[in-house]
Amino acid sequence: MQKQYLEDYKTYLSFEKNYSENTVKGYASDIISFLIWLDSDCLKVDLNKLREYQHFIQRFNYKKTTILRKIASIRGFYKYLYREKYIDTNPADSLIAPKKGKSLPKFLTDDEMEKILDNVEISTPAGFRNRAILELLWATGMRVSELSGLNFENLELESNEIKVFGKGAKERIVLISNRAKRYLEQYIKTARPLVSGINGIRPDESDTSPVFINNTGYRLQTKTIRNVINQVVEKIQLPKHVTPHMFRHSFATRLIENGADLRIVQELLGHTSISNTQIYTHVSTQHLKDVYNNSHPHA
Repeated sequence: MQKQYLEDYKTYLSFEKNYSENTVKGYASDIISFLIWLDSDCLKVDLNKLREYQHFIQRFNYKKTTILRKIASIRGFYKYLYREKYIDTNPADSLIAPKKGKSLPKFLTDDEMEKILDNVEISTPAGFRNRAILELLWATGMRVSELSGLNFENLELESNEIKVFGKGAKERIVLISNRAKRYLEQYIKTARPLVSGINGIRPDESDTSPVFINNTGYRLQTKTIRNVINQVVEKIQLPKHVTPHMFRHSFATRLIENGADLRIVQELLGHTSISNTQIYTHVSTQHLKDVYNNSHPHA
């Protein structure tokens, strides 16, 4: 029965909450770990048992964010069980997770970004595709999963706009620079038909076809994009661990530093809450302090 509860919960997250496949897998993995530890009926759990599990996982060398995610997964699971009337009271209601420490997002300087972009090998169709991808990430601030999920129907290139679907399948419009637009258009026109190379047949370009494809003609996965970034960073020996999300952080930080309104940045990033966007003002303030300390003779 516990397996069935979990399967039902995964269905609920996918179709009612519109969570991504990766998010659902993460939640399910956390709950499975808890159920294995519990080794008894999950419907007969009380708050003390949940606290015992919380103390158990805190003994391991997990990051605080990982512990917070595991607690959130359990809270969500028991909220669902209570909602569906499998249990009369929700034991996780009073389960308090440790406070998350605030850490500033890491970002790339303009010079570092240009160095990465300029060192993407574009002599092959796949290489040119990769350059177009990184240009888009830098120009739009979209998540790598949003970029991977782009279809031709999402492109409004005449008006320099792209429609993306973010977390919870929420739709928003991102803006694209002329430079990134040129790379994207050139990729679609010349490189994309050659990426897959399947018997010389031009890949489908219907509205629902993926914009970015792999060498078999299917949608390019986020893992490939991460590998591309890793290869370039290793090639230029950049002393930073660069992730696709750092392109998003760099995009937001640059807008804030150049005076963009916080609400506009919130819309472009697709943040539900302005508090998620405000962290970039702290990054900007830190940047000002660094410039001051490095430039003023009495600093």
